[in-house]
Amino acid sequence: MDPSHLSRAFVTGAAGFIGSNLVDRLLAAGFSVVGYDNFTTGQREFIAGALQHPEFKLVEGDVLDPAALAAAMAGCDIVFHLAANADVRFGLQHPRKDLEQNTIATFNVLEAMRTSGVTNIAFSSTGSIYGEAEVFPTPETAPFPVQTSLYGASKLAGEGLIMAYCEGFKFRSWIFRFVSILGERYTHGHVFDFYRQLLADPTRLAVLGDGKQQKSYLYVHDCIDAILHALKHAPDGVNVLNLGTSEYCQVNDSIGWITGHLGLKPQLSYSGGSQGWVGDNKFIFLDTARIRALGWQPKLTIREGIIRTVQWLSENRWVVERP
Repeated sequence: MDPSHLSRAFVTGAAGFIGSNLVDRLLAAGFSVVGYDNFTTGQREFIAGALQHPEFKLVEGDVLDPAALAAAMAGCDIVFHLAANADVRFGLQHPRKDLEQNTIATFNVLEAMRTSGVTNIAFSSTGSIYGEAEVFPTPETAPFPVQTSLYGASKLAGEGLIMAYCEGFKFRSWIFRFVSILGERYTHGHVFDFYRQLLADPTRLAVLGDGKQQKSYLYVHDCIDAILHALKHAPDGVNVLNLGTSEYCQVNDSIGWITGHLGLKPQLSYSGGSQGWVGDNKFIFLDTARIRALGWQPKLTIREGIIRTVQWLSENRWVVERP
C-alpha cells in the first residue's frame, strides 16, 4: 500500500523499549504521534525527547480501559500496537496477565479502532508462537505445533483477532513476528540479566539452561526499519512477516561476547537442563525471505547488536539499578 496518506500515528507502549524508539522514528519521518502508556514498565526518560516535539502528545492510560483507549485514539489513522506483557519466563506464575495484557488488550485496541474509524494496525507479535518448531529457518507458513508458553499463545490469539477484524471490517494489518530485540533502551532479556549479574558480582554468572540454546536476535533499529519498510511495500489486507537475522547463536556465544567486551572472565554455573524455563524454546531461527523480498535487510549482526546493547547499558546504569 501507499502509506503517504497516513500522518497521525497512535502508539501503545510508547514509553517502552521498542515503542519509544518507534515514536522517535515516526516523529523524524513527519508523523504526528499520540503515545499511550500506563508506565507499568515504560520509562519516562525514554520519551523525554519526544515530549519536547510539537507533534507528540502523551496520554497516560491503560489498554484495559476501553473508553480511555478510544478517546485517545480519535483522529489517528494508524495504530502501532506494542503494549504487552513480555515477561515470558514468569507466565505460569500469573497466567491471567498474558490473557489480559496481550489478548484482551488487543481486542480493546481493535474495538477502539472500529469505533474511531481507524483501519490500519501494525502489531508486535512473536516468534514464540512457533513453539518447538520442526522446520528451520521457520517460515510464516509453518504448521503450528503445541504452544509452549502462555505468552506465545496469547499473542497468537491476538493475531487471530486482528485477522478476523481485517476480514470483517476491512482493516489492513501488518503482523510482525519478532525474534528477541536488542539495542538502546533495552530493559529485559538475557543481556540485561547477565549485565546486572556481572555488575553485582563480576566473578560469577548464573545461566538458565545449559547455554546451548540456539537463538536469533535483531537490533531494534533494524526492527523499526523493517516495520516502516513494510508499511510502504507490503500489499493491502493481512501481512504476516517474520523479523530476524539470517543467523543465530548459542547463549554461550552471547556470554562470550558480553564478558569479552567487559573484560571479565566469570565462573559460569548452569541450571534448568536444556531449557531455562518452561516455554524457553531451545532453537529459534526464523525464515525472513518474505520481508527480504520487499527489499529490507538488517544492517547489524547479532554480535554487533549485543555489543551495542551492553554499551548502552554501561552508559545508562540507572536502568539496571532501578528496582
